Amino acid sequence: MTLLVFGRTGQVATELRGKAGPGTVFLGRDEADLTRPLDCAAAIARIKPSAVINAAAYTAVDKAEVEEALATTVNGAAAGAMARAAAELGVPFLHVSTDYVFNGTGDRPWQPDDVPGPLGAYGRSKLAGETAIHAAGGQWAVLRTSWVFSAHGANFVKTMLRLGADRDELRVVADQIGGPTAAGDIADCLLRMAGAMAADAGLGGTHHFSGTPAVSWADFATEIFRQAGLTTKVIPIPASEYPTPAQRPANSRMDGTSLQQVFAIPQPDWKSSLAAVLTDLKARN
Repeated sequence: MTLLVFGRTGQVATELRGKAGPGTVFLGRDEADLTRPLDCAAAIARIKPSAVINAAAYTAVDKAEVEEALATTVNGAAAGAMARAAAELGVPFLHVSTDYVFNGTGDRPWQPDDVPGPLGAYGRSKLAGETAIHAAGGQWAVLRTSWVFSAHGANFVKTMLRLGADRDELRVVADQIGGPTAAGDIADCLLRMAGAMAADAGLGGTHHFSGTPAVSWADFATEIFRQAGLTTKVIPIPASEYPTPAQRPANSRMDGTSLQQVFAIPQPDWKSSLAAVLTDLKARN
């Protein structure tokens, strides 16, 4: 199977590079500019892959509040153009989305068919991508995930390790709840889905994939320090004490039942995945 992946340096794309087969084609920004959606569609038509994974995105949540048009082009229009090109070619298209498409109310895990209600520009841009993919037809899958971490790029785990090494205590938000998800687990999930979809044209749809159990950012930080052997004390605070330009969902719990039913892929244990990431970081340093 010839797999085409949009993205090369992001957390999920980096993991895909280490896991995908030798015939996989990765297109970075220099080869597929997502601000030019038609160029992305043309790349699919030119390469003629067996399946397409879009692991590229505009992910600057706060900056999107002042760059919503750009975020919507990258996360919305480009995703739609890719999906249409894949549909015209008759190959599966897989796209990574986010918990930010929901408004974060309540404490029930979000179901794939729950009505979206983004709180900010980033969430709206990702929802625009989902809507465009649905409209494109063909065989597609949208994989919503949350709180991505890895040994690569900028993420919460690496930030906590950096700050925890220099401070006796840290104030961390405790009233936002979600599932930390390792980028490596997402990559594994996407590859399994792509293979299954290529073999069965009836597979696809919107599904949720996030680490379990759900925790607060403060609890996540506490486990990071415990596994890393740091004595930094975590002081839980409400999100109101840590204001950001973009509002974050308070409830990012996600139900992964449909993914288990359709693709036989369970939700990962994020604590085990965290241990693997910390081992990777230690080896790199």
